Amino acid sequence: MSEKTRKTVSLVLGSGGARGLAHIGVIKWLLENNYEIKSITGCSIGSLIGGVYATGKLEQLEKWMSSITSADIITLLDISWDGSGLFKGDKIINTLVDLVGETQIENLPIPFTAVAADIQAEKEVWINSGSLFNAIRASISLPLFFTPVDYKGTKLIDGGVLNPVPIAPTFGDNTDLTIAVNLGGTLSNTGNDAIHKSEKQINYMRFQTGIKKFIQKLNEGSKENVTQNRNMYDVANMAFDAMQSTIGRQKIAAYPPDVVIEIARNACGTLEFDRSSEMIDLGYRTAKTYFTRNNY
Repeated sequence: MSEKTRKTVSLVLGSGGARGLAHIGVIKWLLENNYEIKSITGCSIGSLIGGVYATGKLEQLEKWMSSITSADIITLLDISWDGSGLFKGDKIINTLVDLVGETQIENLPIPFTAVAADIQAEKEVWINSGSLFNAIRASISLPLFFTPVDYKGTKLIDGGVLNPVPIAPTFGDNTDLTIAVNLGGTLSNTGNDAIHKSEKQINYMRFQTGIKKFIQKLNEGSKENVTQNRNMYDVANMAFDAMQSTIGRQKIAAYPPDVVIEIARNACGTLEFDRSSEMIDLGYRTAKTYFTRNNY
């Protein structure tokens, strides 16, 4: 693609936990093929990847994420004692700030919007000014897992609760294409999920062991309560994934972008960040396949 035919892009990055590392692969393919990203809207993990890309530090994030193990994930979890979520999320955000550096959204070289949810008012909140990582922290506040964030007198949680593929903030953009990456795609019975089944089970058990230790502290060693809380989180996580997938399809149908790149919602677990390299590669290959098939 020559400079003359170079296409500008409004990029929408959806929510879906560790599957969101596929966003990095999609971005890499677009840049390598002469697409120019002129704006980014992100929800949850999409706000994290998109925000870091806007700072110009995506390569540093990719290297760090690709080195993470399941044990590393446990060390980044800080227990919350206020009952509104298992973890505060401060350690993760502070680590990212150390890695990337803090900045104000309005100082980024391209427009950026993080989408969170005001659950009491039942509405989306579009954050496009102020601290970048405060916006990201609000957007990634997965219910039950992270505590909500105070923002201008309201409590915000993960934007995926109301809009896991937030296309509407791009409506005013003057770009050639709106590209949405939906992490709640159709379930896959082959490929990544089957090939890595045993590895996934091992990593999941390691992660669950770490979570169990945290919950044991919270419940003063009650084995029965540990099992109940762990199972409660598993059920809530599956329900949240199913809900996001349904809402995502509805939003895409109501406000169809020019391009939808779908990642199967069982490509990896919500918290399997130790599979980052695999997810990045999946995003790259999926983008390549889509654009090749559709002659973009």
